[in-house]
Amino acid sequence: MMVSAEDDPRRAGTIWMLNLDEPTPAIRPRLPAEFCRAGPDLAPALSALVRGNTPGELLERFESGRQCYTAWVGEQLAAYGWVSFDAENIGELSLRIRLLPGEAYIWDCATAPPYRGNYLYTALLAYILRELRPQPLCRAWIGADLDNIASQRGMAHAGFHYVADLVIERVLGLRQVWVLSRPSVPEAIVAEARRAFLGDRDKVWQASR
Repeated sequence: MMVSAEDDPRRAGTIWMLNLDEPTPAIRPRLPAEFCRAGPDLAPALSALVRGNTPGELLERFESGRQCYTAWVGEQLAAYGWVSFDAENIGELSLRIRLLPGEAYIWDCATAPPYRGNYLYTALLAYILRELRPQPLCRAWIGADLDNIASQRGMAHAGFHYVADLVIERVLGLRQVWVLSRPSVPEAIVAEARRAFLGDRDKVWQASR
């Protein structure tokens, strides 16, 4: 999940994408783990790990059609990730990604501290992608903070492509937001990122603070 970067307010996050008909690598975590899609009955367990959300708030996510996928080490919930298919708020950026039919957005992923460094996040992403492929979907989006190198490595290892930066700059009390393409990324893909993350606005979106 992308949040504002106070140390560099001009660059807030990175945008990654994968077409679901692309082959992706098989990922094995360092720890024996089992992966599954969670249901509403797991809201209490998830609330202990999901940052700042009560069981009731997580139940609302399930009721809205969002999906949650989890990694378990023994009987311990070790990692989770959420998937949306319509529109979703992006962290503290005051942005909202809007998806076309056939698109998914993976967000609010985390690994419990005792299990970090064991490729659980990457393996969970690989599992999510396998679960999404049989659904009527064609593309998955995901993002990370600019300085969250560990998450970006996990995305790359799972097969996602780094397509753009989500850039924010504050000028005279106005916030300007735009999508900045990465080298060698086709403009058509960057245009899709702008459409998803900036909606029907122009390349630059402005709003009063």
